[in-house]
Order: sequence, then C-alpha cells, then structure tokens
Amino acid sequence: MRWYGLMYILGFFASYGLTLYQLHKRPRPGITKEVIDDLFFYLIIGLIVGARLGYAVFYNPGFYIENPLEVFMVWHGGMSFHGGLAGTLIAAVIVIVRKRLPLRATVDLIVPTGLIGICLGRLGNFINGELFGKPASVPWAMVFPQGGPLPRHPSQLYEAFFEGFLLFLILWFYKDRKKRDGDVFAMFLILYGLFRTFCEFFRLPDTQLGYVLGPLSMGQVLSLIMAIVGLFLKFYLFPYLEGRKS
Repeated sequence: MRWYGLMYILGFFASYGLTLYQLHKRPRPGITKEVIDDLFFYLIIGLIVGARLGYAVFYNPGFYIENPLEVFMVWHGGMSFHGGLAGTLIAAVIVIVRKRLPLRATVDLIVPTGLIGICLGRLGNFINGELFGKPASVPWAMVFPQGGPLPRHPSQLYEAFFEGFLLFLILWFYKDRKKRDGDVFAMFLILYGLFRTFCEFFRLPDTQLGYVLGPLSMGQVLSLIMAIVGLFLKFYLFPYLEGRKS
C-alpha cells in the first residue's frame, strides 16, 4: 500500500467521525447514523473508482487505451482528485436521492470533513517523494530522491496546507454562517479551485502531459473549471432556487 492510500483511509475515518460529531451537536431531520454509514460506504467506492478512471481519462489516456487492464491495478499508482470528486458526488447523489434526503444540506454536512483527507493525501505524496515541485532556491527547498540533484519546492506541503488544512478551517467556520443550503459546497469548489491553481504554479506538471493550455497544467485547467462551477452555483443557481421557493 502506498502512503497516500493509507492517508485516504485515515481521511475517511476522520470525515466519518466529524460528520457524526456534527449530527450529535445538531441533529438533521432524516439524517441518522445508519444513513451516514450507508452513504460513506458508497462514497469510498465512488472515490476509488472515480479517482482511477479520472486519472486514466485526464492524465494518461493513451497508455490505458493500449493497456486497459491496468485501470484495475490501482496499486501501480495513478489517482486523480478531480475524478475522485466526480465519483463521490455521483455516489452521494444516488444515495441521497434514493433515501430522500435533502441534497444540498447533506452535501454541506460532509464536504468540510473531506478536506482532512485531502490534507493527509498530500502529506502521503510528500512522504512518497512524488508530485514534487519545480527547482527552487528558497531556504526550504528540498532534494527529492526521484527529482534529481536540484533542490525543489515541496509543493505537496503547499497543497496540504492550502487545499487541506486552511480550506478545512475556512469551511468549518463558514458552515454555521452560510446563507442557504449548498453554499458550503459552492465555496469548496471556488476556493479549492483557486488554491489548487495557485499551488500548481510551484509544481512540475505530469511528465506524460506537460502543460496543456499555455502555462496551465491539466490540474489547473480542471481546478479553474471547478471554481467557475462554484461561482455559478453560489451566485446564480442556488439563489434562483431559493427565490422559486419563496
């Protein structure tokens, strides 16, 4: 098992515990521990399947077209955050709709807790010495075993801080001050997209892809799309839906 795999498992336990903690402090109608148990089971499946397929589609399609069975060999590495996010969202929507739960309120309940897993996952990347940054002369630059002799940005730590720890703190406090259901999810899309785009300026792009749109990597392109979707949800769709109710 790779370190980031172990970190994902720890992240899911943290997310599950924090979700139950929120329910204990303020119960939500129709959302019980049994419902959360079922939901997290399918979220794990959605994350693994989505992350693997996302990597194959976004980051290395040629290789997986020629070697389709490699898609199932997750121990060989290669997982995409954006694919994992899509997989968890699809799994969540299916379970939430089937159990007739409030969609936006349920998603808002879980989204902040998942950022612990993102932080731990990036720390796993750092321990593995993978997804390192560009050559740098800053005092904290490091030599990575797989990165040659040049000191480099520890971009995994930048991402762990901004996309994981800092974003968790922001959303954890924002969830009790939101204007409407869905706002926490929308803010997650906006801020994660912006933080990831910023951090990836210090990170080397995937070798098989390089830069895909001017100076932007695939991760930055997908993250900017996330931010645009979040802005649309927060400032147009969700206010429009609230207006229709009133």
